[in-house]
Amino acid sequence: MTALGAREIRAGEIRVGEIREVGAAAFAWLSAHRGDFALGEDALTADGHVDATWKPLGELAQTCASVRSHTTPSDPLHACAADLLRFAWQQTGRGELFLRLQQSEPFATYPLEIYSVFASAGLRHPGYEAAAATTARTRGWRLTEQDPTRRLGVLKAERRSGIRRPELDAEVLRRTWLGGLPEPWTFERSSGYALTHVVFHLTDWGRTPAGVPADLAAYLAHWLPPWLDTCLDAGMWDLGCELLVVAASLPCPPDHTTLQHAWTRIARAQHDSGALPQQAPDPASRGEAGADSRDDAATDSRDDAGADPEPDFLQCYHSTLMAAFAAAQTVKYLTGEGHEDGAEDRAAYVGGTQNRYRGQGVPG
Repeated sequence: MTALGAREIRAGEIRVGEIREVGAAAFAWLSAHRGDFALGEDALTADGHVDATWKPLGELAQTCASVRSHTTPSDPLHACAADLLRFAWQQTGRGELFLRLQQSEPFATYPLEIYSVFASAGLRHPGYEAAAATTARTRGWRLTEQDPTRRLGVLKAERRSGIRRPELDAEVLRRTWLGGLPEPWTFERSSGYALTHVVFHLTDWGRTPAGVPADLAAYLAHWLPPWLDTCLDAGMWDLGCELLVVAASLPCPPDHTTLQHAWTRIARAQHDSGALPQQAPDPASRGEAGADSRDDAATDSRDDAGADPEPDFLQCYHSTLMAAFAAAQTVKYLTGEGHEDGAEDRAAYVGGTQNRYRGQGVPG
């Protein structure tokens, strides 16, 4: 049984209501697993594992802040995103833990990057902002060595948090992989994640498509569809969803056929619980032979109940977050909110939403 329940879904026939259902199921899973995002006692220790504590919580906050901004207050997903965002803010002691991190790790950038997500949603801690601004005035902070994509993100985080300094985003952008307009055949997993985050920073996580410079927008309009198809062929659901966010955030998003085909495959890969694995299982590890079987990984691997067990939290939380974010951003585009072009074509894809995931409902 696929995440779409008993209804048959054929490539090219997925509609807006069904994309919404992918997002609703993802949010149901996220709400059910909110406890796994909670900060443990090691979140403030010197040897704490940031990738297993602050990183998941920050990514939950960013997704929920974005979905809340891309949906109307009457949308159940809006209420769910707002609820989880409040949960994440409470986990930080309403910002107090950022001040404690500032005192213990004054030159670490991840506290400011995570805090800026809350600040962008109107959740602020003046004491932390004052302390972070003092550190940001030091040469040590300005000279911290970072790759260009990370530097671009830190600059955006500073501005979200009220810190202004004269570093030109355009110069940093042109040092990123995407900003250099590389040969398209050099695309790979690492460059894929780098380019998605560049677009996230340029568009303020999908809010302002006009933030993508014209030459980058034209480059992505041409090459994003084959890159997306390549990732989905390889069962890279996490990166595929990030690329879908980018696709729906561009001034000129891809054609609807591209989006339909991609969402059909994502929907098939999603578990009934709403979880989306980062990666499809390796066919070789499951006794499946033949290169052609990879294209069916999102369908045939789910035919037998229990044949594809749900991955653990750390192996699916990010891809599930990205599925929720991509669904909200895609629906926003297809229904005409925030994009003026192609309204007639989009109208053909607007359909009713059916609750497909076995009574879980959208948690509020």
